[in-house]
Amino acid sequence: MRNLVSITGALIVLLLAVSCRQKAAVPPDNHVVRCAVIGGMTMTGLWPEIAKRFEAETGYRAEVVVTGPRPELDKAMRAEQVDLLTMHSGDITTDLVADGYGINMRPWTRNELCIVGPPADPAHIRGLTNGAAALRQIAESRSRFVDFQGIGSRELVHTLWRLAGVEPKGDWVIRDDTVSKWNILQFARSNNAYVVVGYIPAQMGKMPAEGMEILVKGDPIMRRPFIVMETNPKKIARVNIAGARALSDFLLSAKVQSFLLEFGRQTNGPGPLFFPVNTTHE
Repeated sequence: MRNLVSITGALIVLLLAVSCRQKAAVPPDNHVVRCAVIGGMTMTGLWPEIAKRFEAETGYRAEVVVTGPRPELDKAMRAEQVDLLTMHSGDITTDLVADGYGINMRPWTRNELCIVGPPADPAHIRGLTNGAAALRQIAESRSRFVDFQGIGSRELVHTLWRLAGVEPKGDWVIRDDTVSKWNILQFARSNNAYVVVGYIPAQMGKMPAEGMEILVKGDPIMRRPFIVMETNPKKIARVNIAGARALSDFLLSAKVQSFLLEFGRQTNGPGPLFFPVNTTHE
């Protein structure tokens, strides 16, 4: 009897182990593409509109698992929660590929940064469409400028100063000591200063801009690329790679690239919020 109980117990343990392994091996729903999407695309409504078109054309369902800042998206891909990721290019995306989590990384759209400043505009840059020329005038007039530490702004401003041939030094350069990047425009206002920020958060109120104006935009150099990448099935087994590739290719299709400009004109008056990567569409 004791041997029978032991054998029965061993069989139960074996069956449970097999059951757990089978559950772990269950592939994701092949009709669902799990997506990590940067916050600006969901905030503006761009991603829901593109997802709707993708679903109608392919029969897949694009499910947003996480949206928000880049570190949250990075965490989701590393935690094996998504099939596809789209965000600004940079160190995070490069590391995802280098660490083996992401594959087939491609740029598919761009957003724009702008120069925001006090309505009095002491450097007289209002209406310029050349960011480097605007910064040169700010430096020459020694108007105050906030050295914003946001990743995208910092990278772009470094390029603009180089193109302007100016080394930003002096008491007119204000160090950014904000706790939250969303308060940067109010910090600039309190210092009667100019600052370079993303056009989308400034225009759509994500960064409160009371008492400040968007003075310079429209410079192609002041655009940052967004990339799309798929999760590497050799690194993570439970990936809908076919669905992810279909969505990735869809983002780079001529119809989506053309739609980017159409979407911007519908939501932003005279100019787009997002730009195609193929300049023939502009």
